[in-house]
Amino acid sequence: MQPLIDNARTFGQRPEEFAELAGGQSPQALFITCSDSRVVPALITGARPGELFELRTAGNIVPPYDSPHPTGEAATIEYAVEVLGVRDIVVCGHSHCGAVGALVRGDDLTAVPAVRDWLAHATPRPVGAAEDPEVAEGVQSHVLTQLLRLRSYPCVERKLARGGLGLHGWYYEVHTGTVRTHRPQTDTFEAL
Repeated sequence: MQPLIDNARTFGQRPEEFAELAGGQSPQALFITCSDSRVVPALITGARPGELFELRTAGNIVPPYDSPHPTGEAATIEYAVEVLGVRDIVVCGHSHCGAVGALVRGDDLTAVPAVRDWLAHATPRPVGAAEDPEVAEGVQSHVLTQLLRLRSYPCVERKLARGGLGLHGWYYEVHTGTVRTHRPQTDTFEAL
């Protein structure tokens, strides 16, 4: 923890770098990704403060819009699209994902009921080789499912219909740093 504290102490010693951020934000994209500590959106994209609006959830799950209770995830998506006017949404899954791996393997999650109940939102269950530690196939199919789920959000649906929004599926390889994007023409994930 000490290195984090040390950096936080010195971070605010450059106020001139951050002064303009007080005027508001105008991010280029909403970046939906996993809470995994190995996935750092600003590091992957090179984004500076104010350029990415992030939504991080276990397993980069986008819950159904019509949930019985409003969710923080739905509020974040709606705010990014309607208020901030993002032009792109990226759903970025990653290799070695514990959440998707648990789903692919059918792990018993009774010891972590909140995790189990959250992962139930990942329907249909991702498919892939249970013995693959990267869970590449499972993560990639899961990313595509989340993109479909996004299309059911009224704000996303409206903006897509007007041509004012792009949806992108990415797969980040933790072990190589490579980012692959889904190419709808070939239905494959290829290096950016």
